[in-house]
Amino acid sequence: MKIIVVGASGTVGSAVAAALEAAGHVVVRASRRGPVQVDLEDTSSIEGLFRAVPEVDAVVCCAASGPLLDLASASDEEFEQGLRGKLLGQVALARHALLHLRDNGSITLTGGTFAAPMAGGSLGALVNAGLEGFVRNAAAELPRGLRINVVSPGWVAETLAALGITDAVGTSAAEVARWYVGCVSGTGSGQTITG
Repeated sequence: MKIIVVGASGTVGSAVAAALEAAGHVVVRASRRGPVQVDLEDTSSIEGLFRAVPEVDAVVCCAASGPLLDLASASDEEFEQGLRGKLLGQVALARHALLHLRDNGSITLTGGTFAAPMAGGSLGALVNAGLEGFVRNAAAELPRGLRINVVSPGWVAETLAALGITDAVGTSAAEVARWYVGCVSGTGSGQTITG
C-alpha cells in the first residue's frame, strides 16, 4: 500500500513510518519541514499534500499535539489554538483524505486521553473526546469502504524520558507503532485503540 504518514519526523511518527516500511508498504513521510510538507492548521497545505501525493491507500496522522493549559488562567486564544491544531486539523485532514483515498482505504488519527485527570489536561481531554466522537460517527458516514480509527497511546516512554520523567510508565514508540499498523492493515472502523 501507499501510505502518507503525517508527523513522520516525530517520535511516534518516525516509529510508525519505519514499522509500515518494514511491513512492505510504500511510505510518504510528511511534516511541517522536509521534502513533503503539510501543516494541519492550513487547509491549503492539506489540499496541496493530496495534490503532491496522489493515489494513496491510507493516511496516518501522528502530528497531533496539544499544550497543557491551566484551566483558570489560559486565554480563549490558547484554547482555540489547541483546538485548531490537534482537533480541527485532524478533522480537516480526514475530510480531505476521504476525497482522495483509493476505495477501501483507511485514515488513522491520534488522540491521547489519559486514564486519570491531570493538571493542565482539560484542553487535551476536550480535544481527545472530540476526536473519539468524530471517529465513531464518521465511520458510519464514510463512502467506498473507507475506514477511520483513532489511536490513543497515552504516555510514550521516549517522550517521558525526553521530559526527564523516569519514574512513570509509558509505552514504547515501537509498541505504539504496532497499533497504527494494525489500524492500517485491519478491518475495524470507528474504533479508539488504546493498546
